[in-house]
Amino acid sequence: MAEPSAPLDSPVKAGDAAPSPELLVLRHKIDALDGELLALLNRRMQLAIEVGELKKREGSVVFRPEREAQVIEGMKTRNPGPLKNESVAPIWREIMSASRALETPTRVAYLGPAGTFSEEAALGFFGSSIVRVPCGSMDEVMRATTAGAADFGVMPVENSTEGVVARSLDLFLTTPLFIIGETSLIVRHNLLRKDNSLQGVKAVCAHPQALAQCHAWLSHHLPDVERRPVSSNAEGARLASLDASLAAIASARAATEFGLHVVSPAIQDDAHNRTRFAVVTHPDRHPAPKPSGHDCTSLVVSVENKPGAMHDMLVPLKRHGVSMTRLESRPARSGQWEYYFYIDVQGHPDDAHVATALKELRSVCAYFKLLGAYPIDVH
Repeated sequence: MAEPSAPLDSPVKAGDAAPSPELLVLRHKIDALDGELLALLNRRMQLAIEVGELKKREGSVVFRPEREAQVIEGMKTRNPGPLKNESVAPIWREIMSASRALETPTRVAYLGPAGTFSEEAALGFFGSSIVRVPCGSMDEVMRATTAGAADFGVMPVENSTEGVVARSLDLFLTTPLFIIGETSLIVRHNLLRKDNSLQGVKAVCAHPQALAQCHAWLSHHLPDVERRPVSSNAEGARLASLDASLAAIASARAATEFGLHVVSPAIQDDAHNRTRFAVVTHPDRHPAPKPSGHDCTSLVVSVENKPGAMHDMLVPLKRHGVSMTRLESRPARSGQWEYYFYIDVQGHPDDAHVATALKELRSVCAYFKLLGAYPIDVH
């Protein structure tokens, strides 16, 4: 016997309901616009191919960070909405990334393996159409970029909770690489594990910076558990995927990458935790960016250990109206209580007042090295 049909007044699940005529009309309009967008994007890509051929004949570089920054800033300025301005940059970075990939593959080194915040920063800055070069340490990132195994390297340099990444700053002293860009990332740390529980955790594996950034949470929830430093958060996630007694502190992308549960999300002590990354390259392979209108200049200096030396170092900046946005010190390891000072200032060395200030600053320094001048995101 056939089953009785459902009563006419029985509830209908939303997923089973046929779309309304109004919704169908809107969907057709979106489909048509998507087709137009795809056609326009392919026209743009064809122009990018022509630009690439012209650059090859002229010997020009493919990636110009100041040009891309100006394009994105211009799109934000002209954006009438309702598309939000914070969505404009990632959309156009992906478009420009796909355009660059048609000209030549861009190899980018970063602290790996897959799933690290460094990888996320690299993808955020260059877009996803790159050749990824994951490295086991920040030293290896510098070596790969210096040797030419990668065109660019992405280095964490500063965290809003824990301050500077000391190893990165130390490496800038000895490397020929210079900074051509920067990007920052909101860092949300998650406790990851094979089992969806805090029970039975013997050790938490993470990069030392991540362990420090989650100190209060770990002290409260896992007070007697070993904190095991490893080379990267993604490496901690990899180890946790192999051993059920281990937990890791890493990103949600790392959880997906290694098949782990997010046992506790957002365990960082500072809800607004951010990390700043520098993008570096070799001067023989890439020219310094030209002024974009919104630039930062980074340098490292040292002065003689004598009264008033710090004052003399800062006077040229004040005299010529150059704003200093960062000042960090690192020991020179000379045994004489001497220090290197890492300084960021607003502006570009091609700006007249910045050029004059830097020339005077150089004259009062025992050591002076320009680390790079590059566009910054003003939003």
